[in-house]
Amino acid sequence: MQSIELDAVVLGVMDYGEADKIVTLFALEQGKLKGLARNAKKSRKRFGGALEPFARLRLQVTLKDGLSTLNGADVINVFPHIRTELGKISHAAYACELVEQLVAEGETNTRLFRLLTAYLEHLDRVPQDASDRRFFEANLLKVLGYQPELARCACCDGELAAMQQLRLAPSGTGILCGSCARTGRPVSSDTISLLIRSLSTGRFGLVRFPPEGLAEAGAILDAAIACHLTRPLKSLAFMEQVSC
Repeated sequence: MQSIELDAVVLGVMDYGEADKIVTLFALEQGKLKGLARNAKKSRKRFGGALEPFARLRLQVTLKDGLSTLNGADVINVFPHIRTELGKISHAAYACELVEQLVAEGETNTRLFRLLTAYLEHLDRVPQDASDRRFFEANLLKVLGYQPELARCACCDGELAAMQQLRLAPSGTGILCGSCARTGRPVSSDTISLLIRSLSTGRFGLVRFPPEGLAEAGAILDAAIACHLTRPLKSLAFMEQVSC
């Protein structure tokens, strides 16, 4: 058994028995893992209430096959301003649940860790904005290799930049030119350009979608994400409820 320190974000927490917790983590050094925090409900000395969803921690961990052991935690950032607004809480929970579902256990992904922590830091600093959610999703898909094709028609492979009429494929698996699609949601070339720009810049807050573009980008990204989910996202329902 190996004992190490990890820089990690808490993706989820579940009570286990009367005093313990099982914590799902996404760590810079180790990827996704689950750990048992013994007596976490009572031990202020070792955990100090740090094991909260989307908190960023420095953890002392004994690695084991299956369920590791969490020995202690020091807070790096609990993102206090996120925790004061339901809308921000829902977006942070959604980002963490996406990572939890789409990343295999033990698969290190430095770029994704930096993307997730950058989103949480941005959400903690500035007012919540739906464009930032879509920016996160687009780059999440890119980092994981699930990025939808935005430059070429999913059917004829023609360059979309030269096309006047574009549509989201009914299957949700790509963008079709006007010659290849008579049905499916229309998508403007401006929305495609903003999505491409989202993938070429590394900073939140630089890309803003207008209302119609936000709806179109959402349809494209929601379809691309849905292809890889194994179960409905609880946080998505919460986010939609909060935004009503």
